[in-house]
Amino acid sequence: MSITSRTITRRKLLQLGSALAASSVAAIGTPIAAAADAPRLEEKDSTAQSLGYRHDATKVDKAKFPTFVAGAICANCRLYQAKKGDAWGGCQIFGAKLVNAKGWCAGYVKAAA
Repeated sequence: MSITSRTITRRKLLQLGSALAASSVAAIGTPIAAAADAPRLEEKDSTAQSLGYRHDATKVDKAKFPTFVAGAICANCRLYQAKKGDAWGGCQIFGAKLVNAKGWCAGYVKAAA
């Protein structure tokens, strides 16, 4: 039985690390542009359904999502990315789709004051 040894140069390791870091930032760490022509998230979207997303937070099924608290809306969530007063904005959970500022999902994380 033979064991093949593969060596990796420091340069190659740094290149791989840089590429991985850049792709990770591009995928999850960059602000989502809330362009006017971006598609709006539909409540029937599979990810939206699994997280209990509703365009109107007052219509959240509180029995199914007991973590919901009154006053918790996308506009005051840490993951929401829009200017104050915008009706729709980006969300780090839903990628390039816009969510309603008055909406809610189980991914809600209260923004720092």
